[in-house]
Parts: sequence; C-alpha cells; structure tokens
Amino acid sequence: MHILEDFKSFLDHSPTSFHAAEQLAERLAVQDFQPLDEKEAWHLEKGKRYFVMRGGSLCAFSLPAIGLEKATIIGSHTDSPSLKIKPLPEITNHNMTLVGVEVYGSPLLSSWLNRDLAIAGRVVVGDAQDRVEEKLVLLDDAPLTIPQLAIHLDRDVNEKGLVLNKQEHLVPLAGLHKEKPGNSPYLESLLKRHIQFKTLYSFDLFLAPLEVARFLGSDGELLASCRLDNLASAHACVTAMGIAAGTAAGPGSESHKTSLSMAMFWDHEEIGSRTTDGAASPFLHDVLRRIGRVYSLDEETFSQLKANALFVSVDAAHAFNPNYKQKYEPHHLPLLGHGIVLKYNADQKYASTAPTAARIAQAAKNLNLSYQSYVTRSDLTCGSTVGPVVAYQMGIPTVDIGIPLLSMHSIREIIACHDHLDMCTLLTGLLKG
Repeated sequence: MHILEDFKSFLDHSPTSFHAAEQLAERLAVQDFQPLDEKEAWHLEKGKRYFVMRGGSLCAFSLPAIGLEKATIIGSHTDSPSLKIKPLPEITNHNMTLVGVEVYGSPLLSSWLNRDLAIAGRVVVGDAQDRVEEKLVLLDDAPLTIPQLAIHLDRDVNEKGLVLNKQEHLVPLAGLHKEKPGNSPYLESLLKRHIQFKTLYSFDLFLAPLEVARFLGSDGELLASCRLDNLASAHACVTAMGIAAGTAAGPGSESHKTSLSMAMFWDHEEIGSRTTDGAASPFLHDVLRRIGRVYSLDEETFSQLKANALFVSVDAAHAFNPNYKQKYEPHHLPLLGHGIVLKYNADQKYASTAPTAARIAQAAKNLNLSYQSYVTRSDLTCGSTVGPVVAYQMGIPTVDIGIPLLSMHSIREIIACHDHLDMCTLLTGLLKG
C-alpha cells in the first residue's frame, strides 16, 4: 500500500492513543517484529526485531547482530488534545440525555462544537464468570454533539469572540431521554451494542470526530484529519522502522552489526508525560536495560551507549498561517510543502543543540531533502515535546524536528503530503545509519 494511503487508513482507525498503539503493533508484526510482554522474561536474540506495548504506548526495536555500541532512537506520541468522559457521565436535563466530559490537554475548544462525535477508548469489564477483560471500543453508531448557542442569543460572538466555560458549555448532547430496558445506564447500554460483558468496572473513554481523513487541494497535496498532532509523526516513525528493518540495515551492513534502531511511541505527552505510559516514565530506560543484558553491558558500557546515541523527537511544527502572519518570527516561517522543520528554543523547550541539529542537516543533505529552521517569536512562548523530557531523564543527545501543521490542537488539522513523505525518508535514512 502506498505510504499516504496507509497513513490515511492509520488516521481513520486511531481515534485514541490505545487504538493508535494497536495500529502500530499490526504494522510492526507484518514486518516480523515479535511482540513482548513486560510481565514475562525476555529471551531476546541478536539481529531480531521486537516490540512491547504499555497501554497507549509502544516501543519497537531492531537489535544489532554482533555488539551494542550506539543507538538511534526516534520518538513521537500517540495522544492528542481531546475531551475525556467523566467516571459518572450521564446527565439528564429536562428531556435530554447529556454526557459529562473534562478537557484532556489543550484542545482548541471551539473546534469541537457542532460536530458529530463518537465515543472511543478502552473499557475494563467482567464477563459472566467475573473474569476481568480490557477491550477497545469505538461507539460510532450513536453520535453525540456539542451544540453552540445560536447567534440570536449571543449577538456579539463574531465581534468579541467565543468564550467557553469548560464545565457549563462543553456538555455533549447524547439524545432525548427515555427509559431504557432494565434501567441500564446510557453508557452501559451503548457499550452492549458492541461488546459482551456483565459488569462495567471502569473506562478511559474519549470523544472522537466521525469525519475521516481527507486529501485537499487541486492535486491532493494536503491532508486534513483529526490527531495529525502527533499521529503524523507516529506513522512516519513506524514506516521508517519497517523500511529500515526490511531493506536498509541488512545482515551485511556495518550499522546492523553494532547499532540499535528503536522507535518510542509514548502516550500522555499532551498532559505533561508524567505517567507510567509517558516519556517521563522509566519505560525507555527499562527497555534499554533489558536489551543491554543481551550484550552484557555493565554500568560503564551502558553510559557509553547513551553518549553514543541520538534521540530524535518528532512532533508537529507550527505551519505559517497567512491570515495571522504577525504571529510568526519573520525569518523562520515553516511553510507547508517545504519539508522537514528543525525546531529551536533558547529555553530548551525544544531540545535541539548545534551538534544534534547538524546530524539532521547532514542527513537531509545526503538524502537530498530540504529542511527549514523554526523558532518562535521572542515575545511569544512555545509549546514543548518529549525531546526535553528524554534529554533530561536519560542524558541522551536529542534533537527536535517535525513537519509544518496548520490549526494545531484543532479537531481538524492540515499538513502537506510531501512533508510527510520527506519525514519518512529522513527517519529511514537515520535508522539505516
């Protein structure tokens, strides 16, 4: 399948981080990456490929055939800003059934209004014998919506702007209230249309738009979708891992003999990464330690490995929006279709340094790829990525890159297809060594 068509399919089947991790696992399995379980003993073999999942996070790696002297690690995240369903969600207001939600991360709230929204995520249920199971769900047959107040009741909204109270105004409408068979609560009755269970114990459920990814422009040069931040990076990383493992670093190459190739896909970046599944967790360190045992690495050689490694943090960059040109540093405009972006920040909210950025510039030159440099205006603050987290936690030399993206944190974001293909090429080249 063509990379862009596979990318579109990946987006359409990844409404939450949990679904994204499953999609990543499926693509890796096709490329002969073997699944591992953190709870079991690992019996790793040199020269083989593996992946391990932790909730909405995943780590994939290709082991060198002889020794372990250096590593190239590419990283992204699987979560996006969203609205998460509260533990006791059902609300009845007059003759309407509503669902309580709380804000996850920093979504552009206005973009979530007046949309057809599904419920998606993971649930933990008990069967008839009270055996506990975890299941992924996408409840797309009973859309919700968050209705906006009519302009007749908010006459100044177009002049003064929309102000939303997260508690009062972001309560999705599920439908008209009616008694359900057996007095089953709204969410349980909806879930039972899709999965079998006796007891609903808990859940991590989010709202997700039903609108699918779509190519835009006269030549299909753009792509619009929910969760491009940061599923575009995740897809580029998994694509590069598959191509590099299957073709480039063959058994005869020097890189394959002594260099570890790894891709990290973390959950919870949008809420600070300080979770068991996030970049601030010991997940990366734990996996590297378990790999190190295969090569009998002691403390000294493990420290040498980190010093000889490169972590490439791959996340979206703010594309130039011509309607708001005053919001950009005029000499650092990430343009759609102009390739990969090297991201810099004096306060190290992006972890790029001169030596690590040079690695990307050199790779782009060797692969005949164009790249852009980005820095935020001096009078604005920027966001951050998993890059500084890994640099601080692990002490691994790190660089932050991405591709330009419009409407970041909106429910509908836009990228240029050419940029995504360039990112796949760059990451593949880095993994090939």
